[in-house]
This record gives sequence, C-alpha cells and structure tokens, in this order.
Amino acid sequence: MARYRGRHAAQQKAGKAPGHRRRFRLSSARYRRGLGGTAIAAVVMAALTASQAPGVELGGDHGKGRSDAAGDRTPGDDSYETQLPPLESPHPPDGADPGGSSDESGIPASVLKAYKNAAKSLASRTPGCGLRWELLAGIGKVESGQARGGAVDKDGTTLRPILGPVLNGAGFANIKDTDGGRWDGDTTYDRAVGPMQFIPSTWGRWGADGNGDGRKDPNNVYDAALAAGQYLCADGRDLSAKADLDRAILSYNNSDEYLRTVLAWFEYYREGTHSVPDGEGGLLPTSPGLGESGGGPGKGGSPSGPGKGTSPSKPGKPGKPSDPGKPGNPGGGDDHNGGDDGDDGGTPSPDPTAPDAIVADGTKSFSAVAGEEFAKSPRVKVETSKGKGVKGVKVDFAIDGATEASFGGGAKKVTVATGAGGVAQAPALVAGAKAGSFTVHASVPGKKLGTVDFTAEVTAAKADKLERTSEVVLTAPKNGDFVVPVEVKATRKGKPVADTAVTATLQDSEKGPYFTKDEEGHPVRTPVKLTTNEDGVVKVEGLAADDKPGDYTLTLTADGGATTKVTLTITG
Repeated sequence: MARYRGRHAAQQKAGKAPGHRRRFRLSSARYRRGLGGTAIAAVVMAALTASQAPGVELGGDHGKGRSDAAGDRTPGDDSYETQLPPLESPHPPDGADPGGSSDESGIPASVLKAYKNAAKSLASRTPGCGLRWELLAGIGKVESGQARGGAVDKDGTTLRPILGPVLNGAGFANIKDTDGGRWDGDTTYDRAVGPMQFIPSTWGRWGADGNGDGRKDPNNVYDAALAAGQYLCADGRDLSAKADLDRAILSYNNSDEYLRTVLAWFEYYREGTHSVPDGEGGLLPTSPGLGESGGGPGKGGSPSGPGKGTSPSKPGKPGKPSDPGKPGNPGGGDDHNGGDDGDDGGTPSPDPTAPDAIVADGTKSFSAVAGEEFAKSPRVKVETSKGKGVKGVKVDFAIDGATEASFGGGAKKVTVATGAGGVAQAPALVAGAKAGSFTVHASVPGKKLGTVDFTAEVTAAKADKLERTSEVVLTAPKNGDFVVPVEVKATRKGKPVADTAVTATLQDSEKGPYFTKDEEGHPVRTPVKLTTNEDGVVKVEGLAADDKPGDYTLTLTADGGATTKVTLTITG
C-alpha cells in the first residue's frame, strides 16, 4: 500500500524510476498494439500517467484538507504498485482464453474466492457497510499483485512470505518490533506482512479467521481479505457513499495517488473479471518495495498495507510514522489502517466493531434434579477481535438430547439478543421428569463464529420425605396375615417422586413378621426393594406373622435417604 519514499520517490519525480517506467512502457506497448495509432497511444500514456481510470473521480477535495487524511507529512512504509488498469474492456476477446499475464482482468481462483467470501461475510456482519469484493481486489492488486498471482497453497496461505521493507526509518517510518518476529521474522523492526500487507501490530488488532481453521494468519489470503474488509467497514462507514469510500481507502494509505490507483482497479474489476488458475494473473512486479519476500534489516520489500509505517490513523485517516495500524500497511502508518499512538501524537485507529467470536461467559456445565428448574442457564459473550462485547447480536440457544428438558414454555430453541456488554443469557432451563444428559448449543446464526457447547445433567429425583398414607393400625394374629398392606408415599419439596427405589427392612430376621416363604417353607425376612408408582406411592403387600406375638418395626428407606418406620403387631 505504500508509495515509494526517500530515494525511490525522488527518482520517480525526476523520471528515474526504472521499475515504474518499465511497467508503464510494457503496458502502453501492449495497448498501443490494440489501438494502433500514435495519437491514440499518446492519449493512453497521458491517462496512465494521470493515475486516473476512465469514469473514476475522487470525491470532495481529493483527500486534501480532511481531518482524516494525514497527507505526506512523514516517510513511511507506503509503497504500492502504481500501474493502472488497461483502458480497454476487461472482457477477454471472443475466442480468446481468459487469464495469463496478458489479461489483467483475471484474478487467481483462491484469491478471488477469498475476496468474495470476505464481502459475503461482512454483508451479514455489517450490512450497512456495502463493501464490494472488487474493492478488496483493487487493494490486493496494488498491495501484492493478488498474492503474487495466486501463489498460495490449498488453504490460501502464501507459498513464501510477502514482506514489506524493514521499517527502520531509512526511507520509511521507524517502527520497532511489535510481534517478536512472529509474522515478519524481524525481532528489531516491523515489516508489513502478507497479501494485504498488514503491519504486525495492526494485525493484532484487526486479524481475522476467514477460512474457519481457528487461526488468524496475515499470510493467509482468506484471513487477510476478511481483516481488510473489517477495517474498511469500521466506524459505520457506508462504502456505497463516495465520501466514505474515499475515506476508507485513504485510511488504508493516505495518498491521492493511492486512492486514484485503487479506485481505477476497483472500477475496472466492476466492469468484468473472471477466475484464472492460481499462479496466473496479477503477477507482482519485481520493483523494490512491492511485496518482495526475504531481505533482512535494511533490505527492501513491499511497504504498504494496513498499519505500515506512517502516522497513526483516525478512522479514515492514515497513521503517522511508527504507528502500525493500517490495513494496506500492516502495522501502522500513513498508508495503513491505524495503530498505536505514534510519537507525533496521532490518534489511533478505531477498534474493530464486527462480531469476531462467541465465547462462554461463566460455567459450561449445569445440573438439576428431574422435574426442577436449573439454578443457572447458559451465558455467552459475542465480542470483537479485541475482546470487546458487541451489542444487539442475535444468539441461538438450542437443546440437543433425549431428555425432556426445555426452556420456559417447553421450547427447545430460543433466540436472545446480546446486551450492552455483548452478553446473551438463555432463559431458565427446566429439567423434565426423565434423567439423563443433554447439550445446549449456542451460536450466532448466519455468521461463522463457531459454537459454544454447554453440558447439562438431569439426575433422578430423590425423595426428601417418606410417610404412610393412612394411620390404620397394622395387626395380624399368630401364624396369620397382615390384611392391610403397608402403603407409603415418597415426595420431594411436596411433590410426588415417581420411579424411585424404596427398600423395606424388617427389624428382626429371626422372628416376627416376614415377607414370604422360600421353597422349603422357611420365612424370608431379607430386605425387599420396591419402586414408587407415578404418584410416588409404594405398597408392601403379603406380610405374614409367625407364632411369636409382639410389636415389630418395619423400616422403609427411599433412594436419597428419606425413611419412615411402621409398627407391625402380632397378637396372641
């Protein structure tokens, strides 16, 4: 995203920039052949050198005098490709194969997909932004030649690093290392990184996961395209409005020339483009400062991209030197998305506002007794890439499992909008009568933010009380039967507990009442296990008496510990 600074700028002004002259000469030669006349060729060259594509106009004051345009006040990593698109139609000639180095309208398949995916994603995240994928393509063209003509692997990661120049103050801004060399391989100074040229500190603020692999990598064209789109849409910009469109591009690189160049490619791609195989189309020129890889401290590369070394930027205002915060100049700067405050007192760029992740807010596991309400319910937070909560985002909570659990009113799925802190809490969960486990899935519909899973366990109800259903005295004559059965009811918090185990135990295992007789006719007095019915009632029937008169105790114990004692009397 950067213009040439220092020696490069001087050469260009004096007509001594061989790299640019070579590109313009080749381009103009190609189109002269198509136009076929010296006069027309002169018109083409004039249009090219004017850095203005047909039908593309700068809005307002062309970026001058705006509070959001820093101007060329300081050197910075703001190099970019100044070659303009052809003046001819972007549609390939009849019968010709589109693509290849001679067809500027072809965009490598993976890169084109990344731009379209990012625009589609942002259309749902920030519907008022109006970002078109062709704008990302225009920026990607001037920043890295469409990721070096689609030199990416199957996941969209560049086959070799695309690095801007070392931001050591020699012709560009002086930005000390902010990432420990993680992205740019330099532990002394920062360098712009990747197909959209993000300075490391800017990537730390705006980085995104555009391919759903769980990583945010500036070298990945899907991640970089989504991050660039988020930056362009920041602060409520409406890119369908000319003023906001200009402001967004200038926030990436505060240069009228950059603005004209991006707008030219933007308009060109809008007229028609097509996919070409990765490795073809939009190849990166070999001029210094245009996304070349390699090079160590003091060696050239491609300066330009969000956050490259220029002044910290306000929304729509390129940053100052030493501020990595610009999309086209990753890491800060005049030509990039804003970054940290620079030494010259610039204002940092706005924090991202689009939802970037959904995370659990509190515990992820819950339990309740069958038939009761859970003490807590799932809570999530929807946040930006910087961890700030996003208000007004709809979150779906869905119950998945075979239990009878539900939200209030019997619903299995509910939608709740996040509050001011970005938090959404599901309604109260009610456990059904059936014990077991289930999962509550929380997700943001229409956005690839992942899913938060909450586990919930419904345990069988345990009676807290067990008592007889009548006060009838239970008696039997010697060697006779207890005609009235022993009937008790299990309850929890006053409600019947169905299907709970109740154990009946006789006081004396040698004499007195017994449950039944074995095959040899001997009384059986070992404990008996029973189960309550749907009303929480259980009956002990078939009790008989031996020939030993007296009072005996029958103890009934419910699962959970509730007990009751019943007196059985054998009369003489």
